[in-house]
Amino acid sequence: MKREKNIRILPLLPLRGLLVFPKMILHFDVGRDKSIEALEEAMVADEKILLVAQKDARVDFPVPEDIYATGTVAKIKQLLKMPGDTIRVMVEGLNRALIEEYIKTEPFFKVRVTEIFEHDMEIGPEEEALMRSTMNLFENYVELNHKVSPEALISIGNIKNPGRFADAVASHLNLKIEDKQKILETVDVKERLRILFEILTREIEILELEKKINNRVKKQLEKSQKEFYLREQIKAIQQELGEQDEKTQEANEYRKKIKALNLPDELEQKVLKEVERLERTPPVSAEVAVIRNYLDWIVALPWNNFTEDVLDVKSAQKVLDEGHYGLEKVKERILEFLAVRKLAGAMKSPILCLVGPPGVGKTSLARSIAKAMGRKFVRVSLGGGLGMKLRSAGTGERMLERFPAG
Repeated sequence: MKREKNIRILPLLPLRGLLVFPKMILHFDVGRDKSIEALEEAMVADEKILLVAQKDARVDFPVPEDIYATGTVAKIKQLLKMPGDTIRVMVEGLNRALIEEYIKTEPFFKVRVTEIFEHDMEIGPEEEALMRSTMNLFENYVELNHKVSPEALISIGNIKNPGRFADAVASHLNLKIEDKQKILETVDVKERLRILFEILTREIEILELEKKINNRVKKQLEKSQKEFYLREQIKAIQQELGEQDEKTQEANEYRKKIKALNLPDELEQKVLKEVERLERTPPVSAEVAVIRNYLDWIVALPWNNFTEDVLDVKSAQKVLDEGHYGLEKVKERILEFLAVRKLAGAMKSPILCLVGPPGVGKTSLARSIAKAMGRKFVRVSLGGGLGMKLRSAGTGERMLERFPAG
């Protein structure tokens, strides 16, 4: 392919997240003052302007270092003023151009460029092979990516110029600016086709993987939706017939009891999920007993039932002295604990832990504290030992507990 070069001076318009290839027609909106100035300068001259992509689209006020060195000389086809001081411009890409020098940067960018012209010449076997292979890949890409119209295949298939063919294919790909810029910067046509072939191969692999993931997710959703629909149908039929199997009846009973407890939302959702597990689990499974025991335990707890603490230190001392001889340090620590609770009000407090061998008075001390505070005394077996809890029923707040030894 024969190439010619031409040195010329042009206004420059930096593009954000957009790149224009030669022979490509597109429109975009311009709103930055510098860009509008560059458009006006181009219209006064010969309607030619250099379009170059920014390295980072987030930069609002780019400097030369923020702009790529290779762009496209374009002809301005149409300007249309839009609301909000923006201009919609239609351009046609003409030729590649390499920036040689920034002549000025204010009030707009003006640069000296080397414009590269490409002319048709005979296509060799290597170019023909690369074009055919790339076209096959592009057809696969269009099948996988529904954003590209099938008409693009027909128009690109009729292009005989290898360089223009590569640019046309690249313009229809949903690529990062870095990848498109790499193709634009490659002047050698064979190398441009090779790079395009590699990029297309990579993109097709990604699209195939995306399709596989989407199909898997879709199947899972369809399966769950189908199961839900069938369950609802079974429920509706059973209601119409006035029949329900034992598992459904049991699950509905649990749901009624749980709703009546007025549990916190997060806890209620968790417990209802366990009910669903119970409903789905086969009756012969050993897990059924575990889930049922858990639900029975939740339902049996005295949710939202409270007793009011009696924090009278003198009365507590009297109860402790009547029930226990000696143990002065232990009783003193318990009284200190009650005194702090009385002064602190609703603040959280540490948990007292009574440790010792059997028969030294741990259980009786706990019972005495419960009596002094007006709380119910509950003994709970924890593992191999005896656990004791004093609580204001339903609050879950532990005051005194003995843990298993070891």
